Amino acid sequence: MSIKKLFIYGSACLILTVFFFSFKANWQSRFVHIDNNGLLTYSPDEKGNIFPDFSRVGYHETDAAIPDLPVIKTIAAPANDTNCLQQIQAAIAEISAKPADAKGFRGALLLKKGIYKVNGIIHINQSGVVLRGEGDTRNGTVLIATAKKQQPLIVVSGTGNIKETPGSRIKITDSYVPVGSVSVHAENASSFKPGDKIILYRPGTRKWIEDLKMDQMEERNGTKQWQPEEYNIQFERTVTKVDGNTISFDYPVVLAMETKYGGGEIYKYDFSGRISEVGIENLYCESTYASDTDEQHGWDAITYNKIHDGWLRNVTSRYFGYSLISLENDARNITVTDCNCFDAKSIITGGRRYSFNNNGQFNLFMNCHATEGRHDYVTGAKVRGPNVFVNCTAEKTHADIGPHHRWAMGTLFDNIITDGEINIQDRGNWGSGHGWSGVNQILWNCTAKTVTVQNPWVNGNNYAIGLKGHKVQGRLQGRPDGVWEGYNQKNLEPASLYFAQLKARKKL
Repeated sequence: MSIKKLFIYGSACLILTVFFFSFKANWQSRFVHIDNNGLLTYSPDEKGNIFPDFSRVGYHETDAAIPDLPVIKTIAAPANDTNCLQQIQAAIAEISAKPADAKGFRGALLLKKGIYKVNGIIHINQSGVVLRGEGDTRNGTVLIATAKKQQPLIVVSGTGNIKETPGSRIKITDSYVPVGSVSVHAENASSFKPGDKIILYRPGTRKWIEDLKMDQMEERNGTKQWQPEEYNIQFERTVTKVDGNTISFDYPVVLAMETKYGGGEIYKYDFSGRISEVGIENLYCESTYASDTDEQHGWDAITYNKIHDGWLRNVTSRYFGYSLISLENDARNITVTDCNCFDAKSIITGGRRYSFNNNGQFNLFMNCHATEGRHDYVTGAKVRGPNVFVNCTAEKTHADIGPHHRWAMGTLFDNIITDGEINIQDRGNWGSGHGWSGVNQILWNCTAKTVTVQNPWVNGNNYAIGLKGHKVQGRLQGRPDGVWEGYNQKNLEPASLYFAQLKARKKL
């Protein structure tokens, strides 16, 4: 063979080799396998724990599309600098007084394009009301928070609290209820039926705290060791089936229940004051501010609490000190989609710039973007999952994404891209004693500058699957490493766990 032919042959082999390694076959996690039909199979660990099914989060478990309610009241933007609070609030009250239809809808208030200055708080406290604008840019419907104090611009909230049904409490008899379970065995399930709203109750115990070493935090001024009575967790569920003393329910268990840590109980509940079917859409919200470090101006653009099955879509905020949206403890099944939180103004320190903050359960944050935040996609203390952040980005960050403090349970961070940190770790005595920030947290196909994923000493794991970024130790040495798979490896399949779970559920 001539030298010329050898050169051509060798070049061809090199090109084929580069092509082969550049287009490496997709790989799958050992924890969940997807077949050619889009169905998923989960591999349990030695205790029976599997990845929870996150597919039911969001508005009506994503089984119903977010509706476009008809406009029944319209307001035009004023020609001057008048405070628009009373006019907007009166229009909301007018819609709220109308009877709801069979689906619980009353109608939408449309704010036409223009600028609306608001010195105060807009309240929505009735079901079936939508606040709608004509665009989430400066050329659309612009709400400007002008109050010179830390307060939200819009508050959506019902009333009341969870109330246990007297005499309904029964014990769970399983010695271990694994993560991912959708049924338990109980001592006497005869009084339960499909459709019952129930609480899976998991008590906090001294033994559990001791084994987590959350009574051993290095103390500084204000540090508070964990106390058992502060970790009695109430997981909301709905009964789907009763077979003898086996009770099945809609959402999976996101924290293992173990007899040695107090086991668990079930009881019926009511939450009569909670509202539903409220949406805010197509708005641009802005806060006035005196300087880049001003602390006395609009804090949250929007907060939701004591509400189920609501939404926030196509809303942009700018210059608020805390968040675009904060979903509080009793906000559930809320979809936040296609929203932006830009250019926060505050001192850059604790308790500020939580761009998309979630303290509730069954909530979905999707296709959102943030700049100049600290904790952009974040959960707070004792947040009960499942919850999902998917297809979201953060730029010019000043702290980390992830569970922030005190034992968030069952969160999926799916395709989150940030130029900063993602951390799941023992935060130790930060704050007033945050300690273990979360358990059964899953990072799926995420990208970050640096990442820490640690496992708590007991009661669950945390996972980094297909993570791209630089793995770092975290704040405290000697903590168990989390479960890592496919570190810095591309072509994870499925590319999104949430969307794969949603597609698989729809097929069943």
